[in-house]
Amino acid sequence: MARRLLPRIPSSGGASLARGREIARTAADGAVDVLHPLITVARGLRRLAACGRAKWAATPRERRGPTLLLAAVCVLGVVLTPYGPPLGILSLLGAAAWKGRERPGARAEPDAAGAERLRALYEALVPHFSVSADPDAPFVHGGEWRRVFGDFAFDADGRPTRLRVSYPAYFPDGEPAARARVERLLHAKSGRGREYRFDWDEEGNRLLMTVLPALSASVAAQRFVTVPGEAVLGFTDADAVQRTVPVRDGDADRDAPAVVWRTGPRSPEPHLLVVGQPGAGASTLLRSVALQALQHGGEVLVLEGFGTGEYACLAGRRGVLGVECGPVGALGALEWAARETERRLAVAHEARRAGEPAP
Repeated sequence: MARRLLPRIPSSGGASLARGREIARTAADGAVDVLHPLITVARGLRRLAACGRAKWAATPRERRGPTLLLAAVCVLGVVLTPYGPPLGILSLLGAAAWKGRERPGARAEPDAAGAERLRALYEALVPHFSVSADPDAPFVHGGEWRRVFGDFAFDADGRPTRLRVSYPAYFPDGEPAARARVERLLHAKSGRGREYRFDWDEEGNRLLMTVLPALSASVAAQRFVTVPGEAVLGFTDADAVQRTVPVRDGDADRDAPAVVWRTGPRSPEPHLLVVGQPGAGASTLLRSVALQALQHGGEVLVLEGFGTGEYACLAGRRGVLGVECGPVGALGALEWAARETERRLAVAHEARRAGEPAP
């Protein structure tokens, strides 16, 4: 059988195909240029919506009703104002265009000291994020740290303040013990004496370590706005709690995110244990809790083991059953407190059985 030559594509057809590709590419570039403002506005609307959802989630529940009412009043005012709706739409589109603009930024390379610290962090994480069965493990001794560290920042002393780590999918990030080992290592290698936050993204296999800013110490002891059975233990980050308390901060008033301890029969944590090193503020916290309890008609019995007189300011106040410093007085106060507690429990039990309110 005679061999047949394979058919050849004519050269004129190849030129037509190349010309068609060039036309399609030019049309796509032109469409992108024409639709660029629309893409920018759509991106900005999406970012504004995400920002609004985040603000709503961070708003305390007791403030959501007034916030909705204020938003409804603003919308009604815009609608009733002459030329209000067109101006409102133009303002929204302008804000979306500004929010959706592209802000490219080149990744900053660390200096020699920063690169050396990142190298040390990488080498320290190798035993936790590597297995011998992985031929292309991202964490190997002598490997490239830029492959796994996607975002980083340093403070003035050269210590990391932000670090994003991409770890392999086989790392057991769902086990608290495995997480704790990595967090302890990053804490020790990044610098002690600071408070860190670790955000684990189990879906994306990423860990974000950030240094939390120091909490404000300008709020002095004062009468906090609480209900009976509540005590303010301190203040924390704004995104850590949903409860805020109005406080006096220097010469101004503001709402501060408070850590509130609830007591009573329905409290999930009716007991409080305060521990701390000398000078950490444990005595100040206990005095504050005692004063808040007395404010709502509570009773306080103080047994001071060191006899330094740190709680002498409570003596003689209404509701203070006693401030004992010596061992004999403390023992007698404990025996009286045990008997009185048993008596009150028995009275409350009898009242509950009789269907009467507890005294």
